[in-house]
Amino acid sequence: MTRDSVYPYSVVLVTALASSGCVSGSVASDVARVREVTQLRLLPEVADAEVELDAKAEVLPEAGQALDVEAAVRLALLNNRELRATLRELGIVRGRVLQAGLLPNPIVEAEVQPERDSIIELRVEYDLKSALLAPLRQRALAPELEAARHHAAASVVQLGYRVRAAFYRAQSAIDGLGIAQRGLDALAAARDATRAMDEAGNIAALERASREAAFERGRIVVAELELRATVEKEALQQLLGTFGTATAWQFAGPLGPAPAQTAVPERLETAVLRASFELLEARQKLEGLARQAGVTRVDGWLPDVSADVHALHTDPTPDAAISAGQPWRFGAGVSVQLPVFNRKQGMSASLEAEFDAGLERYLGMAVDLRSTARVARARVVSAHARARQFHDVILPAVRRVSDETQLQYNAMQIGIFHLVAQRREVLDVELAEVETRREYWTAAAELGALLAGTRVDSEGDRKPVTNATTSGPMGGH
Repeated sequence: MTRDSVYPYSVVLVTALASSGCVSGSVASDVARVREVTQLRLLPEVADAEVELDAKAEVLPEAGQALDVEAAVRLALLNNRELRATLRELGIVRGRVLQAGLLPNPIVEAEVQPERDSIIELRVEYDLKSALLAPLRQRALAPELEAARHHAAASVVQLGYRVRAAFYRAQSAIDGLGIAQRGLDALAAARDATRAMDEAGNIAALERASREAAFERGRIVVAELELRATVEKEALQQLLGTFGTATAWQFAGPLGPAPAQTAVPERLETAVLRASFELLEARQKLEGLARQAGVTRVDGWLPDVSADVHALHTDPTPDAAISAGQPWRFGAGVSVQLPVFNRKQGMSASLEAEFDAGLERYLGMAVDLRSTARVARARVVSAHARARQFHDVILPAVRRVSDETQLQYNAMQIGIFHLVAQRREVLDVELAEVETRREYWTAAAELGALLAGTRVDSEGDRKPVTNATTSGPMGGH
């Protein structure tokens, strides 16, 4: 690939003999190419037919159907309207490539010229230069179509990541809501115990008022988490493209724990660079610019040549041709516009500058991808370590403390308030453990998207869905 590629005249003339209609007008082959590069067989059947106004029944989930994250991704790939629009937009670039390879139309003229003793004069003129360059123009634009395919493939992977991240957010929000509701139950127990002790005259009014206020704050926090869970699920519904009764599906289960081991490729940066659709798209665009520069140079040096054939039908005269029954006279001509001053110098310089700028961005893009890969690896490793620490060490330890506290309460060595406070501490840790699980699975999805060929917007700094509980029923004793 070089911007200095020049097509010699012999290549121009030989190529022009081939048919210029080698690119079909169907987008089905482009979608098939996207399936190939993404290694996903499950993509919507987008062709040249009209847009389907209603989603197919077999694509939508049934009411009450349990979905896991993989089922949600499959549903989005088949049903998401934005993805379907992106696939249909491949037809825009395909149409441009097809148009570039079409042969020019002939010019037909008819004149009546009595002053030249003719009844009618017919002339057919054809632009030979445009016909010669049509196949080359199409070939120069062909990389644009491949670049558009890589862009669409990146959109497929991007959608998969967005669905996974949204699924984990909604799933963890619902899990956090369940924990917060258990915390509210603990606050209710403390409130009821305080009321009973207050009626017996065994507690100060301040303690009862504090427990009542804590319970009411807890109700507010639970209501906020209910809203957050609804909002997160609706954000997921938008990606899935579901509506009506199809939104009544359920999560297959809580967010799973991080695996015991997480696999990160040793040569991660190399793998990311090789897979990147972003780099592949940029490379195809550079190839297209190089080809267009070559065609532009040939266009600048090649004379504009038009050939014409004309026929003249004359008035009856004692002419030999007419007497022989041939009233038509034929002729031919060639017009040539010499490239003396305008040889497309400005367009060539523009394409060269565009190529150089694109190459600079291509190299910078590779550097950015390396950095993104390192950050993604760090996120996965950190989130995995924290999730396993919570799951293997912190949460079991806090639960053991809770069990011992329960035994001491049964032995009447501590009071109800101490027991309730300990249970709330367990719920605090459970909330944090849910958040670390979400962070790990989201980070793993980000790394997976990178290895699949697409750089995504990281959600590593997104506000956790359970933060609202730290100052409510779970926080403070």
